[in-house]
Amino acid sequence: MIDADWRASRLKRIEVAAIAAFGYPVLAALGRTFRWREEGTEHLQSVLASGRQPILALWHGRILPATIYFRDRGVVAITSQNFDGEWTSRIMRRFGYLQARGSTSRGGGRALLQLIRDMADGRPTAFTVDGPRGPAYQAQRGAVWLAKVTGNPIVPFHVEAMPHWTARSWDRAQIPRPWSRVAMVIGEPLDVPADADEGTMEAKRLDLERRLVDLQSRALALLAG
Repeated sequence: MIDADWRASRLKRIEVAAIAAFGYPVLAALGRTFRWREEGTEHLQSVLASGRQPILALWHGRILPATIYFRDRGVVAITSQNFDGEWTSRIMRRFGYLQARGSTSRGGGRALLQLIRDMADGRPTAFTVDGPRGPAYQAQRGAVWLAKVTGNPIVPFHVEAMPHWTARSWDRAQIPRPWSRVAMVIGEPLDVPADADEGTMEAKRLDLERRLVDLQSRALALLAG
């Protein structure tokens, strides 16, 4: 059965419910053991103090620690409509997130329109810029487009944990181990002008990629230091 039709299977529906029910308390307990180190939080605070809302941008492989860090802040995140997206969405709701359902391959346009409405209502949003299926560490244009349309800045960030497990997945997802030291490094806001043309949009996309790579280096240095 193809992933898009998972709801037609009673077994798959049971699996989704079981994963969500088991996953939330496990992840919440794991998160309580993290020892956070932070850098650049003033960049996020400056955006909020200005009356605008951040478009939080991260790599797909850092969803787990990011979900724990930004919990209970009313952040709206895009989650896909497939099997994995469903149980992920249910867990994220328990952590206080709102969802716009869709992806680059299914329902993406509808999800982006919802994000525009949510930001107009004063809610922050989050983008895994290389998701939902990669290529890993290559930013797509969704966050840049949303920044152009809404006038809100992209706030890139990176999370790095030591020690951690690495999943055998396309995004090499990082899973911090209990009692890990976890570095959260937040970068300077990235604005996209409302009249940005194709060339400017591409330049901003590449700039976002470079910033995220730099933030990863800074997070590793913060842990090493």
